[in-house]
Amino acid sequence: MRESAAINVEALCAVRDAIKEGVTTDELDRIAHGVITGRGGKPAFLGHPAGSDHPFPKTITVSINEQLVHGIPGERRLEYGDIVSIDCGTIYKDFVSDSAFSIGVGEIGEEARHLLEVTEESLNRGIEECTVGHRLGDVSYAIQRHVEQAGYSVVREYGGHGVGRSMWEDPHIPNWGRAGRGIRLRAGMTFALEPMVFVGSPKTKVLGDQWTVVAADGSLCAHFEHTIAITDNGPEVLTKLD
Repeated sequence: MRESAAINVEALCAVRDAIKEGVTTDELDRIAHGVITGRGGKPAFLGHPAGSDHPFPKTITVSINEQLVHGIPGERRLEYGDIVSIDCGTIYKDFVSDSAFSIGVGEIGEEARHLLEVTEESLNRGIEECTVGHRLGDVSYAIQRHVEQAGYSVVREYGGHGVGRSMWEDPHIPNWGRAGRGIRLRAGMTFALEPMVFVGSPKTKVLGDQWTVVAADGSLCAHFEHTIAITDNGPEVLTKLD
């Protein structure tokens, strides 16, 4: 898991360094693909899920402004002031890692900056709860509480998940919940926590490409994600970016 995560981090850092006004989302995708395959890994998203009528066609997802997750890279060019969310998964020696970040293109407005800060902070609040003996509901509640105290909304239809041998494993980890509920955390568990946050309503819709999830009211969204290992010494963030 650590080796897979190191490759995923390298790919995301390379993409982050390339984000600027005028770059196409497909150019970012090719950068990530080159890093992952060059290190002997396989893009976890590409062709997933196998056997589907609409497998994901690219290495990364690129979601812009009102797009929450699963945006398909293409010819769209980044514009000054956009919020861009990049999500990437890597398979290495049959182990999977998964992480995401959101970033502004050039200068972004105060509301957009605050949204990114709160979303990343909510991920950190969830990670702090990933200790042996805590329950999954403690993690979900910590994320929800931080987001809603800031006046934002968390998505209800999507959330974090187990990750290890497969891209999406049990359990599903909502970004909302009640403390003291859910499975008890044990050393050795690995999860992908991923707060997805809206400025407006948490309602979503899926576009005609069968993948891109957007805010139904067109409001700004942000998304951060880390692959986490539960250890006897506390949570270990496997996908921490440099």
